[in-house]
Amino acid sequence: MKSILAALVLASCTSPAWSLNIAIYHTSDVHGWYSSRPAKWDKENSTRTIGGFPALAALVEADKTPHILLDSGDTFQGTPEGNLSKGMATVDLMNQLGYSASAVGNHDYDYTEPNLRAMAAVSTFTWLGANVYVRKTGLTPDYLKPYRLIDIAGKRIAVIGVSGRHTATSTLPANVKQLVFRSEADEAARWTRAVAKFKPDAIIILAHIGLSGSLGGQKLDVSTWTFTGADAEYGTLSIARAAKGATVVIGGHNHTGLLHGYLDKDSGVLLAESYYGLTDVSRINLEFDDATGRLKGVSDELIPLWTDKTGEDPAVAATIKVFSDRVEKEMGKVISKSAVDLGRSTTDLDSDIGNWFTDAMRRQAGADAAFQNTAGIRAEIKKGPLALRDIFQVMPFENTLVRLTMTGDQVKRMLADNLRGGHAKMQLSGLTVKFREPPQGPMEITLERSGKPVKPEDRLIVVTNNYLTTGGSGGKVFGEAEKSQDTMTPIRELLIKDVEEHPVTEVPAGGRIVRLE
Repeated sequence: MKSILAALVLASCTSPAWSLNIAIYHTSDVHGWYSSRPAKWDKENSTRTIGGFPALAALVEADKTPHILLDSGDTFQGTPEGNLSKGMATVDLMNQLGYSASAVGNHDYDYTEPNLRAMAAVSTFTWLGANVYVRKTGLTPDYLKPYRLIDIAGKRIAVIGVSGRHTATSTLPANVKQLVFRSEADEAARWTRAVAKFKPDAIIILAHIGLSGSLGGQKLDVSTWTFTGADAEYGTLSIARAAKGATVVIGGHNHTGLLHGYLDKDSGVLLAESYYGLTDVSRINLEFDDATGRLKGVSDELIPLWTDKTGEDPAVAATIKVFSDRVEKEMGKVISKSAVDLGRSTTDLDSDIGNWFTDAMRRQAGADAAFQNTAGIRAEIKKGPLALRDIFQVMPFENTLVRLTMTGDQVKRMLADNLRGGHAKMQLSGLTVKFREPPQGPMEITLERSGKPVKPEDRLIVVTNNYLTTGGSGGKVFGEAEKSQDTMTPIRELLIKDVEEHPVTEVPAGGRIVRLE
């Protein structure tokens, strides 16, 4: 008997040390997609439902590992539920799930800074913006913190949040003109040094920028890739290499999903991103050695929220139902129909949905040409009945129509700004543009209207949105227009009026933007 006990004691002394694990569940760019929906974009799973806070809550509740919930911003803008509540529905749900912190995204400012301040006032989690400063005072805004310390399972986790510098022009510029967005990498490095005095066991940096803009809108495995050059100069990789001592940098904004994260060998930091629309969540595992108490491993997995696997939390679903029912009474009204699908571009140039959108603007305004930033078109139109919700999701922003007088030369230069890299950041109606971007030298662009060349001195009546005319990304040349008048008419109202008057019977004519070889 004694020999058996001795053997057991010896075995316990020589067995590997037990490890403590802490899970970080991360979301980003939820954009108001609170509920599950059919994965129509997935040919193999088009009828399966995916995503939403009820599925996330069920997944997290089933995980008995100590865990923290974090987000990297752009929490509400994009659906009627998110927009009509001006983000308060998001706050209710994130409070209910027990989020600890969120970095502030550019679209979190879409209903002005006072609205974000009101959201923060009722949030039980911390809004983070370590690189956001008040222009006049140089202080951090009162509704943001640079970092938060979280004590969990005997460990201290420091969480730092940075907004993207692009926020100055990627929300309505007037909403943030009183703020300064400093270098993400420099400020992350500064605050990583600052939190070191608290001796955290791990440092997590939330960022509303991504690893690479070229990866936007994709889910992919980059764990074996090598990133160099431009990718190391801007984005989460630059943060990882500047913020000495950080453990994980979790990005957003680009709507990229990293299936297994990316471990940067130069810095030893794990990078993660969590896709878009709450269809997926990143689960980042922090593994601590029980013998030493030190962090010994970090791993990441992007988990799709298939509801047949996760289940759905009934209490969270009930919260959503309250405000969804109110919204659906108005947004569920059928106003027209479409005989065809209007989707996004497969060539990164003009798209069916962009052509319809700008045709409707031009038709309703009686203009020569219409322009809409591609990134501002947030959904597709599917064949069948069209409800108010469908148009709202195509155009969730409160942009108004601006009428301008521009020369052919100004239009050409504006388009040059938006065709860099060989893809169109602008959709258009009323013109055909042909372009060639040589390896060196200026871009070659020709414009045609009704089959005839547009001369540099020609004057055109142009319509676009007030985001572009007030300094939004890609809209610089609009500021040179001879005449400019904000009609104060919401573009969404014009789209609704147009689709009521002109139901979609066919795909609009394409080939408006032509890349020359």
